Amino acid sequence: MVTFARPTTALVALAAAVVAAVLGGGAEAQQLSPNFYSSTCPSVATIVRRGMASAVQKEARMGASILRMFFHDCFVNGCDGSILLDDTPTFTGEKGAGPNANSVRGFEVIDAIKAQVEASCTATVSCADILALAARDAVNLLGGPTWSVPLGRKDSRTASQSLANANLPGPGSSLATLVSMFGTQGLSARDMTALSGAHTVGRSQCQFFRGRIYTESNINGSFAALRRRTCPRSGGDGNLAPFDAQTPDAFDNAYYQNLVARKGLLHSDQELFNGGAQDALVRQYSSNPSQFAADFVAAMVKMGNLLPSAGTRTEVRLNCRKVN
Repeated sequence: MVTFARPTTALVALAAAVVAAVLGGGAEAQQLSPNFYSSTCPSVATIVRRGMASAVQKEARMGASILRMFFHDCFVNGCDGSILLDDTPTFTGEKGAGPNANSVRGFEVIDAIKAQVEASCTATVSCADILALAARDAVNLLGGPTWSVPLGRKDSRTASQSLANANLPGPGSSLATLVSMFGTQGLSARDMTALSGAHTVGRSQCQFFRGRIYTESNINGSFAALRRRTCPRSGGDGNLAPFDAQTPDAFDNAYYQNLVARKGLLHSDQELFNGGAQDALVRQYSSNPSQFAADFVAAMVKMGNLLPSAGTRTEVRLNCRKVN
């Protein structure tokens, strides 16, 4: 199975070009730069990488969990660390939203990295930037590409459970819904299909794919039977299954090969290859891992450039779980 642990010079060059292009548009975008901490906290990338390497070594699945956390942060008023805020008696955060509750995990990993960063550079690096770097390292540590992460985000002093419920696509989403919801974030259908490749790693709970393996017809029979072994018609909602049964903890292009073989785990996964407008791109990614890697990098930089709306109160949090 092909992996991308050592990106080509061309891919790194492409990533740099994408960063330059993204940073070139708009006053807000120009606040971000890969060199943002070069003088104030030059060790931040090393600290984050070390923390993620330790976490992934302990549990490979944690790489997928941190990557998912970054997606869920960026889709709610930009990449502002809002998903990291705990609820308080007077504040309701995003952790209890439908797409996040008992599902998003790895907060303690970010806490540990934040503590190390604070010990090196007090009150300098935002939790949002730490999460962005951690997501990049998660992909690379699982064998995927690497890229330069634009930095300079600030942490929001608020969060929105209602937007988390409204903005994050669900496992039963149609292709039209996926295109629309990503489009709302300024991400194209191609970006959406590339970012969906994050499901080449990680696990899903039985409750999110039960309907697919028992009621849908566009599914490989042997694959459905395999998944039914650990996901009964009733009960076992939290039982886990890998998105990619071939290489569950390797960031590669097997996700797309699975879609072509009608082995997408979620309904929303298989929607990308079901006689619709993304079929050709899925086929391309399934046979061209370098193209997938390049498009994934471009889409991650683009998504990571989403910033809070004007007027959002921000800061550099000292503790990622609460405002200063």
